[in-house]
Amino acid sequence: MTSTAGKNSVDSHIEQPTITDLPITDDEIFLAHVGGKLSVELRSPIDTQRDLSIAYTPGVAQVSRAIDQDTELVNKYTWTDRLVAVVSDGTAVLGLGDIGPRAALPVMEGKSALFRSFAGLNSIPIVLDTTDPDEIVETLIRLRPSFGAVNLEDISAPRCFEIEQRVIEALDCPVMHDDQHGTAIVVLAALRGATTVLGRDLTKLRVVISGAGAAGVACIKILHAAGVEDIVVLDSKGIVSFHRDDLNEIKQELAEFTNPRALSGTAAEALAGADVFLGVSAGKIAEDLIASMAADPIIFALSNPDPEIAPEIAAKYAAVVATGRSDFPNQINNVLAFPGVFAGALDAGAKRITERMKLAAAEAILSVVADDLSVDKIVPSALDSRVAPAVSAAVAEAARAEGLA
Repeated sequence: MTSTAGKNSVDSHIEQPTITDLPITDDEIFLAHVGGKLSVELRSPIDTQRDLSIAYTPGVAQVSRAIDQDTELVNKYTWTDRLVAVVSDGTAVLGLGDIGPRAALPVMEGKSALFRSFAGLNSIPIVLDTTDPDEIVETLIRLRPSFGAVNLEDISAPRCFEIEQRVIEALDCPVMHDDQHGTAIVVLAALRGATTVLGRDLTKLRVVISGAGAAGVACIKILHAAGVEDIVVLDSKGIVSFHRDDLNEIKQELAEFTNPRALSGTAAEALAGADVFLGVSAGKIAEDLIASMAADPIIFALSNPDPEIAPEIAAKYAAVVATGRSDFPNQINNVLAFPGVFAGALDAGAKRITERMKLAAAEAILSVVADDLSVDKIVPSALDSRVAPAVSAAVAEAARAEGLA
C-alpha cells in the first residue's frame, strides 16, 4: 500500500507559483482539506478471489511466517523501510503555538503530503494527546515495528531537545526534529549561496541570530560546524552570554562557543557592524538597527507570516534578503531539506542522521542552483523537483562515508 497526496509524481517538474496565483481564498483552502489530504491506495488490486487469497488469508500467512523466522524481511515485504512517522504533540504548531494534537493534525497531514510528493516516501501523521516527554518516548518505542523513521514536528522548546535526543537513543532508525534541523540545513545552504554571490568568506562573517528556540539552536550549531566563528545569539532578554545569570541549560551550552567578542546588552549592541542577521523568532527588529549593520549585509528574516523586519525595509540596506514566505524571493523553506534527508538516510539503511549528513544536504541544495545564483536566487524554488533527489543522493553518500550504511 502507498500513501498518496496529490497528483504530482516524484519525477514531475513542478513550476514555481507566481504572485498572480495569490491571494488564496478561504473557501479554496477549506475545500482542499475536506476529508483530509491523504488517502491509501493499493499497489496491487484485489479484484478476484485469487487476489484476495494472495493479499490476505491464506497467502499472507506465508509472509508472516517468513518474517517471524527473519525479522529483516519486514523491510522487503512491508512498507516499513520507506515509511516515515510524522509525530507531534501540537505544542508549537507553525506560528499558532500550543493548539493541541487535533488542531495540529492538518499540518502533519501536509507534512506527509510533502514527503510523498517530493521524495516518494510513505508517511503516516501521528498526533499524541500528551505533552509528557516520558510518554512520548515510550509511545514511539512501542510503535517502532510500524515505521522506518521518525520526523518529530511542532514540539515546543526546550522539551523538543530532550525528546529528540531520547528518541534517537531509544530507536534504531533515523530520527530528526525538522523544526530544528530542516530549518538549519536550508539556512546554511542559503547563506552559502549568498556569500558565493557576494564573494564573501562564510567563516569570517559576523552573524547575529535572533531566537534561541528549536530552529535558532539548530541554526547556531550547524553554522558553527560549517566554520562560522563569530555568532552572537539574541533571546527575549538580549545577548546570550556568561554575563547573564538567567540562562537555561541549552543557552549555557550556546554561550560556551558563541559571542567570541564577549558582547553584552541588547540587539543594538549585537547588530552594530554585523554582516548577517538571521531571525528565527517573532521578535521585531527596528530599521535603525538594520542600518547600523556593516555595509551591504545579509538579512534572513524568517518569522512567518510576519518577518522580523519587512523585506522592503530590509532591502534598503541589505545586499541579500530572504524570508520564510513564498511571495518574496529567496524563500527559506524546510521542504528543500527534509524529504531528501529522510530518503537518503533510508536508502542507505542508516540508523542515524548525523551532522555530516546535514552538511551534505545543505551542499546538495546549493548545488542545484550553483550555475544560476543571483541575489534573488540563493536557493532553489521550494517546488524544484531536482532538489530532493540531489539531497537524497548526498545524504546517502555521507552515510556510507561514515560507515553508517
